[in-house]
Amino acid sequence: MAMKPRLRLLGDDLIDRILGEARDVLARLGTQVQNPRVLALLAGHGARVDLGAGHAWFPAELIDRCLASAPRSVALFDVMGRQTHDLAGDAVHFTPGSAALHVLDHESQRIRKPDTADYVRYAQLVGGLEHIAAQSTAFIPADVAERVSDSYRLFLSLLYGEKPVVTGTFTIESFAAMRDMQLAVRGSAEALRERPLAIFSCCPTSPLKWSEITSQNVVDCAESGIPVEFISMPLSGFMAPVTLVGSLVQHAAETLSGVVISQCARPGAPMLWGGSPASFDVRYETTPMGAVETQMIDCAANEIGKRLGLPTQAYIALSDAKLLDAQAGLETSMGATLAALSGINSVSGPGMLDFESCQSLEKLVLDNEICGLSLRLARGIEPREDFPAVPLFEELLRDGHLLIAGHTRRHLKAEHYFPGRVIDRANLSRWREDGSLTLGQRAHAEVERLVRAWRPSRLAAGAKKELTARMEAEARRCGMERLPARPVEA
Repeated sequence: MAMKPRLRLLGDDLIDRILGEARDVLARLGTQVQNPRVLALLAGHGARVDLGAGHAWFPAELIDRCLASAPRSVALFDVMGRQTHDLAGDAVHFTPGSAALHVLDHESQRIRKPDTADYVRYAQLVGGLEHIAAQSTAFIPADVAERVSDSYRLFLSLLYGEKPVVTGTFTIESFAAMRDMQLAVRGSAEALRERPLAIFSCCPTSPLKWSEITSQNVVDCAESGIPVEFISMPLSGFMAPVTLVGSLVQHAAETLSGVVISQCARPGAPMLWGGSPASFDVRYETTPMGAVETQMIDCAANEIGKRLGLPTQAYIALSDAKLLDAQAGLETSMGATLAALSGINSVSGPGMLDFESCQSLEKLVLDNEICGLSLRLARGIEPREDFPAVPLFEELLRDGHLLIAGHTRRHLKAEHYFPGRVIDRANLSRWREDGSLTLGQRAHAEVERLVRAWRPSRLAAGAKKELTARMEAEARRCGMERLPARPVEA
């Protein structure tokens, strides 16, 4: 049996103390909830509510009841209805970071606004990345109206890719269109509830606040059976206590309040204990996602979620660098490794640069390899016909090598992870013969290869037609006469 390596930053006693303090914060200080409908929902389930002030307090009994009804696992399915995720235990799944405003252009090496063509290339690319388990609505095309940008990203992902999608909306009105797109793929509300296709990110505002939009998103998702991930974002030393434990108390309080809203809307509604916390660098007034303290909070928050028996998520395995450089590799690989060793169930971040604001396709193919290496590490070491050892060494001494030994042939691929073209493992002379390519050049070549290898989604033509019709109707509702031209047919 393998002894899988695992990272622990908190003892159970400290986790229980953090949770106790978070519960005390919710009982005594409560949270702002800027949504009268959600306040009424909470009041109906035993919360103390001040409708005029837009505030709710959460008694211990209500928190306990909602934690008891929260599911212990979340499954995801691709557009063809095949299960791809079992978000439970220590299973780890990697997903690109979401909702970036920019892309890093390989040719110019400049950060710029993306468009529809960029998004289609991204969706084509993700389908070929073995260690990226889901799509995300990774960046926001600037060639559509802002009001339709949320639904448009989901539309392109479902039209061009088959993997499930991590997404979200910044408006209440967009939710119906985004739900209906999923219904177009699944065929019915019951089928969507049975085989969830997407996870919606729902973000409280630090400190201790739920806006009208995000709290309504939680309720709408719960009622439709769409999983949510709660993205609490305490900023240590700015919008949260400077200590990591203090930030974890705030994260736990904000996330527990999301659990209560979700479970009051529908007991058993699928959800993940997630977040995107960060340290605050007072020198530059930035929120570094690659900081070791940020990564420590992510991993520790995961331990708290697991202590409650809940599936977990975190924004980690990304970088604050502006280019595909050594800093980008350092921060991403450290985060991915820590996430895999912590058993974070859904890891959002690969491909991202510049404080979660930029996506790079070249970085994404590199990060795919980083994810593969991290997953191999997390599997640990186990014996594979290694005992008794004497016969194997007799063969080695007799033949002078074990390159074609039966033992080698049986276990080579399972035991060793072989990276793809992005990672250079050639000797110097072969590297020169192959063109002396830099990392950026190799990554770009891999992007081009995978985009060329893309094949249209196997989603039924009727479902694709309905998706397009729903997107066109949503665009017209928001004042757009037509959608941008797409570079390839889906």
